[in-house]
Amino acid sequence: MEPNLSRIDTIFESQMANRQAIRLTTFRERKAKLKAIETWLLDHQSEIQEAMFSDFKKPTSEVDLAEIWATVTEIRHIRSHLKEWMRSKKVPPTLTMATSDAWIQHEPKGVVLVIAPWNFPFNLTLGPVVCAIAAGNCVMIKPSELTPNSSALLGKMVTELFDENEIALFEGDASVAIALQEKPFHHIFFTGSPQIGKVVMEKAAKHLSSVTLELGGKSPTIVDETANLKDAAQKISWGKFINCGQICLAPDYALIHESVKDELLENIKSFTAKQFGGQNGSFASSKDFARIVNNHHHSRLSSLIDKTTASGDTIYMGGDIQIDSNYISPTVLTNVTGKSPIMSGEIFGPILPVITFKKLSEATDFINERSKPLGLYIFSKKKKNIDFILNNTSAGGTSINDTILHYMHLNLPFGGVNTSGFGRTHGKAGFKAFSNERSVLKQSRLSPMKMMYPPYTPLVKRMIKMVVKYF
Repeated sequence: MEPNLSRIDTIFESQMANRQAIRLTTFRERKAKLKAIETWLLDHQSEIQEAMFSDFKKPTSEVDLAEIWATVTEIRHIRSHLKEWMRSKKVPPTLTMATSDAWIQHEPKGVVLVIAPWNFPFNLTLGPVVCAIAAGNCVMIKPSELTPNSSALLGKMVTELFDENEIALFEGDASVAIALQEKPFHHIFFTGSPQIGKVVMEKAAKHLSSVTLELGGKSPTIVDETANLKDAAQKISWGKFINCGQICLAPDYALIHESVKDELLENIKSFTAKQFGGQNGSFASSKDFARIVNNHHHSRLSSLIDKTTASGDTIYMGGDIQIDSNYISPTVLTNVTGKSPIMSGEIFGPILPVITFKKLSEATDFINERSKPLGLYIFSKKKKNIDFILNNTSAGGTSINDTILHYMHLNLPFGGVNTSGFGRTHGKAGFKAFSNERSVLKQSRLSPMKMMYPPYTPLVKRMIKMVVKYF
């Protein structure tokens, strides 16, 4: 049901009034809430699969792996560590603060907003939500209108498990998101494009709301001459074409050493057919290959292929398009340059541009000429080459001899850098994102600083000079 915009005012006020009660919940109460979400997801697995298939023909196994398991495993990780994370952390004294005790106390930020994308409706909505719950916040959620069946099912889950004065979800178009952002939230967590991220940050600045921005960009893959080419091809194919390439962390383009390009491309073609081609090798009829989410994005990607090939790039593989079903086959482009239309922005679809290099420095220079990516993938057996790439590039995260999987490591903080986002999530990093690390100092009966209070007599001045010189 489309929310009436006045409902936003009512629920925001009720959550503001309720936030102190939620703040004081124990770790057992928070764990129980997380367990309830986990149980609901497992009990409604088939409904989640059906909703995502209706939205963009997402394969059931991809739903199980990338939506349900990815969310459930994070819940389990948080539940097993939450008691430890919630404890106050004592910090050692410095020489000048030797008479005091000090500690860090995590407190919830209060009432927070989670704005989620459409490409992984459950994972990328519930990931930040469970972190916010673990930290003791009230949460208002805006899922994407581009996946209406998934958003409606998320709304059903929230309604069944929570009172609106703690967790509430708002369906609707961009006007709902805009109305939500007019409220003075204590934190906003946004996942989406850099363009919309700028708008979110501008809106947050009005209220000095803190923000976590999980954005995207053109995440490169480097394959050097020492790489295991079959292994690299299989992993690049999976990382690029799962979810029909609609992943912020997907390998956006590949930089391949010229000596291994032909062999690597042959292997990518072979593994793509095996992984996504179904029993008869047809991507269009395969149950393992998703679709573009809507006509708008399908038209954008189709136009991008046309412009790129018209500029001289070559379709090595794929390029098949069906307008009525929003289908684009897994596509690989060669003869690509930095000025090709396909390189003008994040692709967010099943199209892989390939660029060759002779020297590794050419590849790192190419990356550094562009905005810092969310992910960077390195395929190499040579430590010297791996270290060179790590030391001469910047990215939100990196997987070596794999793609995307650093996202799944819950002891690694996940996020971007500059235009690919900022702030971190997952595991403890997600708990901290929705917490204020409150610094607390308790002074003893002795307080050396009192000796340097004004009036600044000659004795006090001498003491201050000694402190500046020796401490």
